[in-house]
Amino acid sequence: MKRLFILITLCLSLVSNNVIAAGPLQLVTAGPGNRIHGVDISKWQHPYDKPINFEKMAKAGVRFVMIKGSDSQAPADLTAKKYLIADRAAAQDAGLYTGFYYFSYLPDTTKKAEIIADAKAQAQKTVWRLGEIGGYTEQDLPVALDLETNCVRIISGICKKYASRANVTLWAKTWLDEVALKTNRKPFVYSYPNFLQSAMARSTELAKYPLWIAAYGKHPAEPANHPGMKSVGCFAHSWTKSDCRADYQIWQYTSCGKGSKYGVASSRIDLNVFSGSEEKFFALTKGAWQPEALDLLPFNETTTAKLISSSSAITTNDSANFVIDAVRPNGTPVVTGSVRFVSADSLAKVGTQDVIRSASGRWTLKISGLVAGTYVGFVEYFDESQTHASVEMPVMFDVAQGPTPTPKPSPSKKPAPKPVDACAGQIRN
Repeated sequence: MKRLFILITLCLSLVSNNVIAAGPLQLVTAGPGNRIHGVDISKWQHPYDKPINFEKMAKAGVRFVMIKGSDSQAPADLTAKKYLIADRAAAQDAGLYTGFYYFSYLPDTTKKAEIIADAKAQAQKTVWRLGEIGGYTEQDLPVALDLETNCVRIISGICKKYASRANVTLWAKTWLDEVALKTNRKPFVYSYPNFLQSAMARSTELAKYPLWIAAYGKHPAEPANHPGMKSVGCFAHSWTKSDCRADYQIWQYTSCGKGSKYGVASSRIDLNVFSGSEEKFFALTKGAWQPEALDLLPFNETTTAKLISSSSAITTNDSANFVIDAVRPNGTPVVTGSVRFVSADSLAKVGTQDVIRSASGRWTLKISGLVAGTYVGFVEYFDESQTHASVEMPVMFDVAQGPTPTPKPSPSKKPAPKPVDACAGQIRN
């Protein structure tokens, strides 16, 4: 009997040291200003692919985690998917509430129909991602639209074209309405005050969606501090109240949380506080949605792709340019994938290929650094996620020898810039 008692005691001790919460933990107001505390994470909290200790995070008082779960760009989207699947399960096992955010890029077009089509395609991508993880559970907050850039054309790392306020607003409203309709929950909008004011038009339709606002430098522990307020005047955007305060649900108050304190291997982590009561928090977790067959990600769905324009004769000083469209069986744009040129001669050098995504289902492929000759092969639409089937389009183009460019003088060496403290003026909690 004594041995049995010792054995039971030992088992209970082992269990208590490896607790996996059965359902969500009780909400606690352990954040600054006695608020519910949260974090948001992405691949940057997994240096060298290290896992996150969500049990330690929970013990530090955190109760919700927003995870990067999808991205407009295909390579970043695959990385986000990998960490979303692992982190959501581990965080919920530790008793934390979770949500995920979609990082968006807008299309390079001014045509209203194309803007709407792109927003709906990116909304579909988000719904499919939610379907891949089984839909919403009682521990899920709504998905969030991460909208923080209106640049639609980048060349050599410099933005050459921005979307208008009207077009950013149209795209955002379309995405939000589409996701809300299909998932029975209103998504968050994540952004920062200056973007909300300068890049978007004020809209009562936008204001019905909960705001997750990024505003650094003010400590939430001080009752007089509110996110996104000017010292004089207001940020005038869709969520601005009559007293100049923002009508927000979540405040991202720093990007300089101490990683080790919250169980992540990175040195920094974004920290957030929830604005309201437990009842308001629980209200955001309501609205069950489970995916039906139509909401599940297809596998190698039939794709129709075509060349909108292509180069036939260029010189070695030019780039060969191809514009490609790819659509689903219902005629809507594909939601992921990319394009490339593949030579019929596997030993031929085909220069440097740059792909510019101008909208969902539309890319411009630029091939530079080509030597003189005739090139035969195909432009391929491909999708590493295997959501959409690949399509090959035969092409042939000639490259003539161009004049030798005048060599440019080498730039003089500049002294190395002094290191910048990225956390200057931020809260280090």
